Amino acid sequence: MNLVRPHIASLFGLHLSPSLASFLTVAFIVFLFRRDIRERPDVSGALWLPLLWFVLICSRPFSGWLNIFGLPVSSAASVEEGSPLDAYFYLALVTAGFCVLIKRQVQLSEVLRQNGWLIAFIAYCFIAIIWSDYPFVAFKRWTKILGHPIMTLIVLTEPDPKEALIRLMKRCAYVVIPVSILFIKYYPELGRSFDEWTGDPMNNGIATDKNMLGADCLILGYFFFWHLLQIWKTDRNIWRRNELRLTVGLLVGICWLLSVAHSATSLISLVVGALVVVFIGIRSINKNFIGTYMLLALVLLIVAELAFGISGHLSQNLGRTSTLSGRTILWTHLLQLHTNPILGTGFDSFWLGGRLKQLEGIFFFIPNEAHNGYLETYLNLGLIGVFLVIGLFVATFWKIRPELFRSFEWGRYRVGFLAAVVLYNWTEAAFGTFNPIWFAFYLIAMDYPRTALATAQPFVVTQEESREFVYAEEEP
Repeated sequence: MNLVRPHIASLFGLHLSPSLASFLTVAFIVFLFRRDIRERPDVSGALWLPLLWFVLICSRPFSGWLNIFGLPVSSAASVEEGSPLDAYFYLALVTAGFCVLIKRQVQLSEVLRQNGWLIAFIAYCFIAIIWSDYPFVAFKRWTKILGHPIMTLIVLTEPDPKEALIRLMKRCAYVVIPVSILFIKYYPELGRSFDEWTGDPMNNGIATDKNMLGADCLILGYFFFWHLLQIWKTDRNIWRRNELRLTVGLLVGICWLLSVAHSATSLISLVVGALVVVFIGIRSINKNFIGTYMLLALVLLIVAELAFGISGHLSQNLGRTSTLSGRTILWTHLLQLHTNPILGTGFDSFWLGGRLKQLEGIFFFIPNEAHNGYLETYLNLGLIGVFLVIGLFVATFWKIRPELFRSFEWGRYRVGFLAAVVLYNWTEAAFGTFNPIWFAFYLIAMDYPRTALATAQPFVVTQEESREFVYAEEEP
């Protein structure tokens, strides 16, 4: 554990007692939330549901937080069973979110029409429960991920959906960043653990492992980079100065967390996402050919990987092995297990049961994920699942592309994060799971038309307003 102390001690040179550090952290979080609420954003109280959902995904299960606060609860009897308390709590959140959507008269037909590929993927995951060796476990896990689209629809049906997304990201950061720093610096039993791949000490902060902390930093770091560009363009006043200070301060905290987490995948994905945002913002770039540019970049990347193995060289330059910390070895063994190539093993079922015994001896531990979202999808859902994921990415891009001409800043935010998600899943698995990356993807992939909201409300809007879409508008 001493290997990480030089990095930790360097942060601001602060050496406080844990109790004082905890008090200051809580006070800082309360200050940030009070500041946020005093700005009177155009959001409803229902936004607290997606916020709680997002924070839990970015950190630890509900039962884990109860244990931290001195309320011991029984742990899961097995991986298959899971924690009953967590299951009930997440079910309560999903139910509450569903009630909000019913009250807002959200039309299922519009959800299906605007998000066909995403709904098809979710439906196929449900069908894949049938051939799972553990259908009841798979069903419980599928029910859990229904929270992603439900919480996303709450954001999209807010009075000002764009403002709601900004507040969701900022409020999540107000918790995740300060608490992660607190845990790493002053509560090593909570903020540090050991890397299952190498056995080295690692910093996980508020999350359960370093890769999850890296995912948190990717989502929030990308958002605040984009947010900084928006603030920079506003008129100079007191609010702009204070918002710049807050944004830069949070970015500094995120950069520090990335540096101690040593999550190369998240760092590279964050850089790529930010570069896409900057590239699209160049005035000389023809926005009509964004799809061509991205396709060309993807083809060049694949060719370079097949011809020169650039991922291995990049891994070595980042202080890792040419096997991506053992991932390529794991991928080879997983492909040798001969699962059903068309249908897979069933939704989120590959890592259940006796298959794990076939992986004994590869490492000093038994893996529990493929560390590749596309391979993970293949193992669980087969080639059909992989096809649906690729189709979902393509469909998402084609939904976003017209927005570059209608709402440019939001368009490039969505395009940049889509690129980051596609790259992130090359060495980490985040498709169809209870993962912050996958939830953040829903936030940029789903659409809901303002016309549907207008017809569900008693007040009257103008014809021009009735054509306005959340994130995406109908073509005239």
